[in-house]
Amino acid sequence: MRQRASLLAICLLLGTAVGHAYLKLGNEVGDRIIPLKWSDLPVRYAVTNQDVPGVSALDLEAAVGRAFATWMAVPGTGISSTFVGFTSSDPFVEDDQSVIGFRSRPDLERTLGATTFTLDRLTGQVLESDIFLNSAFDWSVAPVGEPSRYDVESIAVHEVGHLLGLSHSALGETALLSNGRRRVQGKSSVMFPIAFPPGNILDRALAADDTAGLFDTYAPPAARTLGAISGRVTRDGGGVFGAHVTAFNPATGALVGSFTLSDSGDFVIAGLPVGVYIVRAEPLDDADLDSFFDTDPVVDLDFRPGFASRLVAVPAGGTSSRVEIQVTPK
Repeated sequence: MRQRASLLAICLLLGTAVGHAYLKLGNEVGDRIIPLKWSDLPVRYAVTNQDVPGVSALDLEAAVGRAFATWMAVPGTGISSTFVGFTSSDPFVEDDQSVIGFRSRPDLERTLGATTFTLDRLTGQVLESDIFLNSAFDWSVAPVGEPSRYDVESIAVHEVGHLLGLSHSALGETALLSNGRRRVQGKSSVMFPIAFPPGNILDRALAADDTAGLFDTYAPPAARTLGAISGRVTRDGGGVFGAHVTAFNPATGALVGSFTLSDSGDFVIAGLPVGVYIVRAEPLDDADLDSFFDTDPVVDLDFRPGFASRLVAVPAGGTSSRVEIQVTPK
């Protein structure tokens, strides 16, 4: 039995400012939430045999291949993919194959790309995943980018991250525009929901937040050499739901985060190299919550950012001693 599930986490042209975190996608099977991941590897995908101005089908296939290679280069995950050929089928058509291609959607004036899945209703297994890039925008595959055109490879890396099971990161900074939207000033995660401006190719490379999310999803437990931080965020003795919790390594400059996703305020930040980290909790009070949650949870926003009272040591293949972060109301 199959059900079609549309991924709401899309790559946006403009959006709202947010904090720091990565999330993994999941689907409900009975009374359990099953992390969305490919159990049948390699991921087999086809590319729609359609040219758009500035980008041929061959160009698209090459850019998508590089995007998959970027994620496959994350060590310890075992990710693999295979291009099975060109197809006349468009993405977002349930046809028992994963298709990546362009579609013209001028009505989606802020959407550069999106990803959908077909899942096995009983097991949660991914059966098919399609990616579309919106040809209503101007695109380029130029090696160093092209002014006024969006970079195919950069957006493909973002969407392949969704295909592999990652949701949005919030590791970025934006500036408010006169029309109420925001433009990215800088970010340190490919999975940030808002794209760089045309001509920018920085999202061809992954950041620490991206690799941590993929490693946490796919690395087999027996092979894990990276560590994790676990703990709890509380206010007035109770747990805080929906807080961003970030781990910053001052020796490397790497920043990785997660959310508290229970009423008890518990969190885990995984995929961390051995080292000493500064751990901080902050509210999602400057964020579009729809970019992170597909339901309507009551996210706690009424607290001031707070830090763990000590530096946190992450061991190889293990978890730190439990971290307690006590925050105060605004």
